Amino acid sequence: MPRGGDDDVVRLKPYQYIHVHDNNQNVTRVVVGPETFTKKDHEQIVQPPTPCVTIQPRHYCTILNPIARTEDGNIVKDKYGQAKVRLGDEEIRFQQDPFPLYPQEQLKDNKVLPLQVLPVGKALRLRAKRDFEDKAAGDEWLFEGPGTYIPRVEVEIADQMIAHVIKPNSGLMLRARHACKDRTGAQRKSGETWLYTKTGSYLPGVDEEVVKVVNGVVLTPTTALHLEAKRSFTDCFNKKRNAGAKWLVTDKNTDVYIPGPDEEITGTVNIVTLDTTEYCVVVDPWTGDGFADGSQKLGQKEIRAGRTSFFLKPGESLERGIQEVYVLGEQEALLLTAEQAFKDSEDGKAVDRRPGDRWMVYGPTSHIPPVQVKVLERRKSIALGENEGIYVRDMASGQIRAVTGETYMLKPNEELWAKPINAKVAELLARQGAHHHAFLEKSSGRNVRRESTRLVTFSVPHNSVVQVYDYKKRSPRIVFGPDIVMLSPDEEFTVVSLSGDKPKRANCIDTLAIFLGPDFMTDILTVETSDHTQLSLQLSYSWHFDVTKGDPETAKVFNVPDFVGDACSAIASRIRGAVAGVPFDAFHKNSTYIIRHAVFGEDKATGNLRTELRFPNNKLLITSVDIQSVEPTAQKTRDALLKTVQLAIEITTKSQEAAARHAAETREQVAKGELERQIISDKSEAEKERKALLSLQAESAAIESTGASKAEARANAAAAAIDGTSEVEQAKLKADAQAIAAQAELVALQAKQNQELEFKESLNSLEISKEKDMAQIEVDKFKKSVSAIGRDTIAAMARAGPEMQARMLKGLGLQGYLLTDGNSPINLMNAAQSMTGVTP
Repeated sequence: MPRGGDDDVVRLKPYQYIHVHDNNQNVTRVVVGPETFTKKDHEQIVQPPTPCVTIQPRHYCTILNPIARTEDGNIVKDKYGQAKVRLGDEEIRFQQDPFPLYPQEQLKDNKVLPLQVLPVGKALRLRAKRDFEDKAAGDEWLFEGPGTYIPRVEVEIADQMIAHVIKPNSGLMLRARHACKDRTGAQRKSGETWLYTKTGSYLPGVDEEVVKVVNGVVLTPTTALHLEAKRSFTDCFNKKRNAGAKWLVTDKNTDVYIPGPDEEITGTVNIVTLDTTEYCVVVDPWTGDGFADGSQKLGQKEIRAGRTSFFLKPGESLERGIQEVYVLGEQEALLLTAEQAFKDSEDGKAVDRRPGDRWMVYGPTSHIPPVQVKVLERRKSIALGENEGIYVRDMASGQIRAVTGETYMLKPNEELWAKPINAKVAELLARQGAHHHAFLEKSSGRNVRRESTRLVTFSVPHNSVVQVYDYKKRSPRIVFGPDIVMLSPDEEFTVVSLSGDKPKRANCIDTLAIFLGPDFMTDILTVETSDHTQLSLQLSYSWHFDVTKGDPETAKVFNVPDFVGDACSAIASRIRGAVAGVPFDAFHKNSTYIIRHAVFGEDKATGNLRTELRFPNNKLLITSVDIQSVEPTAQKTRDALLKTVQLAIEITTKSQEAAARHAAETREQVAKGELERQIISDKSEAEKERKALLSLQAESAAIESTGASKAEARANAAAAAIDGTSEVEQAKLKADAQAIAAQAELVALQAKQNQELEFKESLNSLEISKEKDMAQIEVDKFKKSVSAIGRDTIAAMARAGPEMQARMLKGLGLQGYLLTDGNSPINLMNAAQSMTGVTP
């Protein structure tokens, strides 16, 4: 660095400093401004100009690695003049004049901090880091506000504490961190907890910690607390509580209860209030008030009734809650059973009840069952109409009977018996209002509910019959409608499953009642004629059962489970056999007779067709057959029939169109002729009228004029008549001439076209003949030329050119040569020919 430069001179402002290192003595000193410092050659500025540390009032800073000073504040230096440093130590400096930092000194966090001011209700928990004065390392104490905390290097802030405000009806649960005396002067052991409930602000001591704020529970006349002791202690009521003890606290003991550290609230209970019509059963009741005295009677029960209120004590519970007193009407009763032996009274007499006994209490009365008694059910008298009933079972004998048409109250040893019914029967009964014309189709899985203890009844429709089977007597009974069937306990309905749909499918229709008819059933069957034509027939049969009420053979109606399917199958078999013996055309013409003959047959005595078909097994009669449709099943046959029908329709349509067209043309020609005739007639009449007019005019003129004029007029009239007649004749002749000319022109045109056609045909024939002759001449010429020259000559001519070129090159002694000027492309294919002068 050159001497006298700007870098060698440092102008320090007030309260600025630099660190200068003497390289000769290896000592660093501090230079503080204001001063103009000139650096020497052996000196080095190790820290540029830096402001001094300034501490405002009520502020402080912490200096790391501070310099050592004497008691009077002078800096301690070593023998080389270097300021001594307390390495690893700290020094807290407060308000003073700005000062520089000596080498190795550092401002902690590069911050000057304000002194901490503590208001009322706050404190600092301080901890000694080293021994000083009367404090040992690790000691803790509080610095409570209001005040300003002056920090020391021997002390650190362990925690900042805030006073807790204890509101009314609340408390502060505290725990001792170490053995100490609390703020009330009580001696506390390490880990001990206690409750502080004095209203106001509370600042925990240095050895105390806040566990939680405990809010008191407000007790009202309708709420109470269940408490349990976690350990043995004396509570706030000065009652000794053992560990695990439970008790009840109500508003009679205190308005607000703050649980202490040795107890816990196990639950809040509401008051139980009973009206005059209510009662309850208390399980495991207490003797006494449950607060200061009494004991619990485990396993016992107690009935409480009437107008009263109480709290359930710890461990007590209500069996089935608050229950209504059984108020029985005149038609009501209670069925009771004894669970324990006890003495009861009935009609003023003492009665010993044993476990399992059953009896009834009849109304009108009100009844509260004792704790030894269980109410099985509440019964009412069952009012039954004439067609209503119930099934009753005697539990002692097991006998089941039906009770109908009276008001009945079950006895203690009786119960309602649920008659089991098949689900299908139950559904049919639920839909018993359906009309017979729509038999009950199979259900789609619906659940039909019924009252199973009620008497099963079924309304038999008019002209229907139902079969009921008694499994105990093993005999059926038949009921004709209209009537009501009431099943006894051992009876069941006979369910009839009939075929349905088209074509018939089995088990499509379920019914309890069979309609006796007359009715009809429709079926679709496939038949095949003798010429193997398959046809689909849709037939409808009229039927009825030939039975009457009181007929001993009525039960035969149920002999065939599916009379529809059986009848349709039998008839279809007859029809298939009959159709199989006739061709399609014969069946198509006589289908009605063939089918009726197949179904009813022929009376051998009279030779006529029978009028009915009888099934003796179930007395079913088929009285008529209706053919609703006949159509082929084969697609080809169906298409052929359709095509034939369409062709017949088309022919008929075309013939009708031609006839209509001819009639229209005829009418048109007649109309045109009549029109022309009418025109000519009109013109003739017009001329006649004109003639008459002219005649009159002439006569008029003759009267006015002289005789000469009269004659002239008459002559003119005659001339005009002659002219008119001639014009009419000329028009007729002109029309005939035009018709003749048109006809002649048409004949001439046809003759000309025919001549041209014949000429073209002759010309084309000549051209074809000519071409054939020329082709044959060329063929003959080529054959003669080839035969004249010969095959060997033709082969020699073909080889002559290449062999001559090869011989010429061989005679010259050249294998080959090529001349080119380098401008034109070379055709190597013709090179040999070019060299020999032979053109290809």
